Amino acid sequence: MDTKELEKLPNKDGEIEKGNSHIIVELIEYEHNAVVSKSIMKKTTGSINALSFASGEGLNEKVSPFDTYAQIIDGSAIIEIDGKASTLKTGDGILIPAHRASRIKPNGRFKLILTVIKSGYEL
Repeated sequence: MDTKELEKLPNKDGEIEKGNSHIIVELIEYEHNAVVSKSIMKKTTGSINALSFASGEGLNEKVSPFDTYAQIIDGSAIIEIDGKASTLKTGDGILIPAHRASRIKPNGRFKLILTVIKSGYEL
């Protein structure tokens, strides 16, 4: 990766540089037996994070008070919402409603973008 490409990676505040294009799938790399997370943008009203999952890694079931949009940017994963499983592949996305149980199960290694919108669900 050349210097111009490195300038587009997350800055010291953990966000990518505003106003510059980037290749989303290259913002985060795979690490052996690990889940890696990088902040693209973090505000009080929501956040956007890129995550990579080694083969066999996922996220345990949780309930978020906020709507969350998950989009697969590399590979494939199974996203369960209230026990209903959907298999997503590169380019697919799903909206996880606030206050609903969800989990992300591996289907090999994969990368995804999670966008959390916090407004409207503060109760």
